[in-house]
Amino acid sequence: MATPPSSRHQAPSAQPSGSGAAGPPNGPGTRGETSLKASISQRAARALRRDKKEYPHDTHPGLVPGIAVDEQRVRYGTDPLVFGVAAVLILGFVAWGVFSTESLKSISDVALGWVVTNTGWLFSSLIAVILVFMLFVGFSRYGKIPLGVDGEKPEYSTFSWVAMMFSAGIGIGLFFFGPYEPLTYFMTPNPGEAAAETTVALHKAMAQSYFHWGLNAWAIYALVGAAVAYGSFRRGRVPLMSAIFTPLLGRRKTEGVAGRLIDMFAIVATLFGTAASLGIGALQIGRGVEIISGIGKLPNAVLIGIIAIMTAAFIASAVSGIGKGIRWLSNINISLALVLVAFIFLTGPTLFLLNLIPSSLAEYLSDLLHLMSKGPSWGAEAADFSANWTVFYWAWWISWSPFVGIFLARISRGRTLREYVQYVLVVPTLVSVIAFGVFGGTAIWMRMQGMDISADSAPEALFFQVLDGLPLSTITPILAMFCIAIFFITSADSASLVMGSLSQRGKPDPDRKVTVFWGLAMMGIAVVMLLVGGNQALSGLQNLIIVSALPFAVILLLMMVALIRDLQTDPMIIRREYATAALENAVRAGIDEHGDDFAFTVEKTAHGQGAGADFDSHDRTVTEWYQRTDEDGKPVEYDYESGEYADGWTSEDDSAAAAESAAESGTGNADSDQDGGSGAAGDHRSAPVG
Repeated sequence: MATPPSSRHQAPSAQPSGSGAAGPPNGPGTRGETSLKASISQRAARALRRDKKEYPHDTHPGLVPGIAVDEQRVRYGTDPLVFGVAAVLILGFVAWGVFSTESLKSISDVALGWVVTNTGWLFSSLIAVILVFMLFVGFSRYGKIPLGVDGEKPEYSTFSWVAMMFSAGIGIGLFFFGPYEPLTYFMTPNPGEAAAETTVALHKAMAQSYFHWGLNAWAIYALVGAAVAYGSFRRGRVPLMSAIFTPLLGRRKTEGVAGRLIDMFAIVATLFGTAASLGIGALQIGRGVEIISGIGKLPNAVLIGIIAIMTAAFIASAVSGIGKGIRWLSNINISLALVLVAFIFLTGPTLFLLNLIPSSLAEYLSDLLHLMSKGPSWGAEAADFSANWTVFYWAWWISWSPFVGIFLARISRGRTLREYVQYVLVVPTLVSVIAFGVFGGTAIWMRMQGMDISADSAPEALFFQVLDGLPLSTITPILAMFCIAIFFITSADSASLVMGSLSQRGKPDPDRKVTVFWGLAMMGIAVVMLLVGGNQALSGLQNLIIVSALPFAVILLLMMVALIRDLQTDPMIIRREYATAALENAVRAGIDEHGDDFAFTVEKTAHGQGAGADFDSHDRTVTEWYQRTDEDGKPVEYDYESGEYADGWTSEDDSAAAAESAAESGTGNADSDQDGGSGAAGDHRSAPVG
């Protein structure tokens, strides 16, 4: 096998040459000799120990181009512990909620009280820390690291990438909370902020809504997405939540019980977060049916029937191979949602909104630190407000983070971390600002004009009340119901795929039966949430989301530590440190020897004197990750220059074997080959948030 220059164990150093000569910088009589002698004796033993070792595949860690997961030899399949334990717990929870609703309600109320009282600070602090952390990652030296191998181009054009990210910012939650949340804050402001129903309350209400749906929310998704994308497309790990923690726990633990617990918590968080969206969608569709048919208040039994019909539609898309059609329908649906936003903007108070949206955005940005600080320390009323709204939202975003994070990772391959952070934080935040500005601003304007609209009415009815006050009020509710229904189906479809992947060791196209199971589980949890909430169904959704998100909040805290450890030993960072050390040493020696007249050459130095003198390039933490293995985890030979395995294995062999196995078992997704790509990038369905 050809040996690349990276196999040299003694690091070359940039040496100064003056007057055409290229001599060593620390020759006899130079002042640099004294400082070097002091450290040579300490470095010599370590350098000699290094020289006896070999790099994996004869490749220095600073010259590894990166590894994509689709280049790895991975044996996928259902993890009996992850799937089995999570499935039993969820089925037990659903059975508990169906057969003993009151006991579940009482226990969930107690659990909610404990979580909000004792860990509300954790949610609020974590969200602030994550935002600062992602800004640091994006705008520090780590920002230039690509989410892919060296030289890899982005899979999508910037326009397509932004469009898909834009689709991730539109979902059921914006239709439900878009008019309801700002109107609520306008009528009952955050304690101590403004008098109710004043112009100050108007701007504070919009800023509070942007705060819950803006930068802080998307920083959570950006963290998970960056960790998954970096691990999968730069380090060659499977797209599992547990794989992110390899630099923190080690490979053995991440593939053992600890890692499986992380994946189980991710599945549970995703289940509850997505089920809450489905429950909200059912509430709003039910309200639309009431308005259109005029049959009056629908009981929970009818709402459960709506959930069942929507779930049946999702199952049909999952098992019949029409997933491509569903994705096409989803794209149309996003367009229709934008049409609704534009319709309300143009037929509603256009001039009022043009003035309100930029001024309220400025209010949000200027109050951001203040909004993050509001909590129990501001008094009992502020504590209640934080528990009912802010902590609920942080818990909801945390529960959605595995799902949306994996979606963002899949579409961001080839981007740099800096570009990723900039776009993921800014684009969806602007989508939320526009949507809430139009929906919420119109609802508030209608109330200011004396129209019969109030936050005291059912939350699911407000959007339809807004439409009723505008032209074409007999048509637009039908269009809204259609949008919500399709968001319901595509959300369940995509979330089930992610949970199926998490329960099958990161399999990019999980088995059909596993995907369907998680879809049914989501339906069961959505039903239980409605039952627990009773007449106040939204409260039941909120309570269970906050409690279920707590374990994954702790996981996110540790995820930041794991990601930064990975980035610190990235090949690009290693090369930068070598370059900095080499240039610093060479410039000092050049000035010392030749004054103003010197240039650089590169040559081998003695042990302990080169650019990598202070870096142990043989340490397992920087070499173990790029040792290639076979499907059983045994080391195999690989040539990084040619990109070939010594035994001739290729990713096409693995894809063919997987397709043959799926055909024989009849459990694969019929549309699994329609997305193109392999590994972690095999599915690009839209991921509507909330």
